[in-house]
Amino acid sequence: MSDDANSAQQRRYRRDPTDSREIDVVPRDPSDAAIAAAYDARAAEYIEIAGSIDQMDAADRSLIGQWRDSTPGDLLDAGCGPGLWTGFLHDGLRDDGLRDDALRDDASREVAGIDISAEFLVSARRRLPQLRFEQGSFRALPFDDASLGGILAWYSLIHTPPEDVPAILTEFARVLAPGGSLLIGYFDGTPREQFAHAVAPAYYWSTDALADLVAEAGFAVSAAEHRDREPGEVSARPHGAVTAIRT
Repeated sequence: MSDDANSAQQRRYRRDPTDSREIDVVPRDPSDAAIAAAYDARAAEYIEIAGSIDQMDAADRSLIGQWRDSTPGDLLDAGCGPGLWTGFLHDGLRDDGLRDDALRDDASREVAGIDISAEFLVSARRRLPQLRFEQGSFRALPFDDASLGGILAWYSLIHTPPEDVPAILTEFARVLAPGGSLLIGYFDGTPREQFAHAVAPAYYWSTDALADLVAEAGFAVSAAEHRDREPGEVSARPHGAVTAIRT
């Protein structure tokens, strides 16, 4: 990156935290733009039913909390939405929802969120003005090579056309340091099969299908899980998660 480009990037990051409507990057890919528009139109509805940590299942909080506490370095919430998981990664919340400051004594550790929905970012920046939130695409992340310790992609690849997922995983690998960790949450089903998600068309994945793709992108799967959803959860579709280490 040139000095001029680097300076421009640094200026972009030094925003006024009270300016919740600042937009950095307009999605250019047609698929990204369609998804952004769909979530912008229903952001308020989404936030009402799934916009806070206490609305998330305890098993999800436990898995992401364990991943967070075992992953050193800066973290990225990729597809952060209104910032609920970004705040969870930053604050060190226990499974009972209480803050545990002892978990986040390392002042050098940073957590950022990125999303393509401007309306989600309005909410995220208003709620968590101390954190960095960027509008942008996974296709070109605004981070240096090998600069992150972990990426959480929690149900944020579900709308990506399956043929585009390999390139995004390669981009994730670019910004992760060797040994860095990627945690992907997804709807478990027939890989690449489209279904009618409430907001935008989405796709099922499986552990085996994702394991092949992350391996091609430079990762090794270290853990995987599958479970059916319990009554009362935000989604009724089967859940899957894969954790992979950057080799």
